[in-house]
Amino acid sequence: MVSGLECFRIDESGYTGFDLLNGEQRLQGAAAIAISNEDASYLIKEFFPRLQAAELKYQALSRRPGNRPRLLALLRAILENYKCVSYVCDKRFLLIMMFLDLAVEPFYYERGVDFYQDGQNYALGSLLSLHGTQLLGEEAFNEMLASFQRAVKDKTPASLHDLLLAVRRTWWDRLPEALGPLAKYADPDCLNAISDPKASTDAALVVMIALISRMEVMAGGPYRVEHDQSKNLATYSRLLQCFIEHNDPIEFRATAITKFEFPLKLRQVTQVNSKNSPAVQLADVMIGAVIDAGNTLIGRRTNGLSADELFPFFASDQFIHMLPDRDFEAQREFRKGSNGADMIDYFATRFGKAYR
Repeated sequence: MVSGLECFRIDESGYTGFDLLNGEQRLQGAAAIAISNEDASYLIKEFFPRLQAAELKYQALSRRPGNRPRLLALLRAILENYKCVSYVCDKRFLLIMMFLDLAVEPFYYERGVDFYQDGQNYALGSLLSLHGTQLLGEEAFNEMLASFQRAVKDKTPASLHDLLLAVRRTWWDRLPEALGPLAKYADPDCLNAISDPKASTDAALVVMIALISRMEVMAGGPYRVEHDQSKNLATYSRLLQCFIEHNDPIEFRATAITKFEFPLKLRQVTQVNSKNSPAVQLADVMIGAVIDAGNTLIGRRTNGLSADELFPFFASDQFIHMLPDRDFEAQREFRKGSNGADMIDYFATRFGKAYR
């Protein structure tokens, strides 16, 4: 272990691998907190002095409504006193964005059109996420997404054929800009992108890019990351290690306030047993609360933590999300001048292997 480095503890929630249509877990996210185990232990004892369990877990605590005031007080103390960030994404929306990346963008690229200019892909993805079932037919649109997900995973001629049929069963001529490349042309560049061995619908890369973009800003200098030894976090760990080892200087601008620059200030990633790390336990509580409030907000839960209770505690730079947005003009301004196409190609080419 590299001694003397600032340490961010991270944990995740909602990870379902390649399956972004999992009905039980619509949201995926992760949280990072720069807090020592000593401070974390003090906070746990302060807010949950009678805790009998081996470790603090959001899922266990949230089952008892009587714990809610102490949970909120704990979260507020973390947010007000420590460097931290939480990220959450709507996995169905993310799958739609991946569809646009693989099944649409290559068609335009070969014709000299920047599909990502000023975030127009984000606006189209939001439109499909919010109104795709009405525009394209509910059953057909949902089957198209499922077929796309299978095609990216299986990469067989049969799965690609099934995807083409599924796209053509939608009312695709209502939105030919998005579905025409496959429905009308069966575009070979798009089909090649889907069947590329590096292509994946696993969301871990997206989550890690979001977290690191904030940790790089929050860290005062070189830093390290610790996370739990869970199976789900193994993919995150491989990605982080790949990022650490990548020393080619390059910078990407994703939005008006977000950039990603290599080489990173991140120096080390280690796995620990969460039972022995109060700081990792607090990361679990943080992301558990964010996912819970998000599920309540979108109607997936009826008795969970309220977004109105939790989100006012967050500063604007403590929460990142990837959710569909109806304000297309605001998104255009927010993403104006981004080099999103270059960034997506760069990460897919160099870090796609970390999924394998």
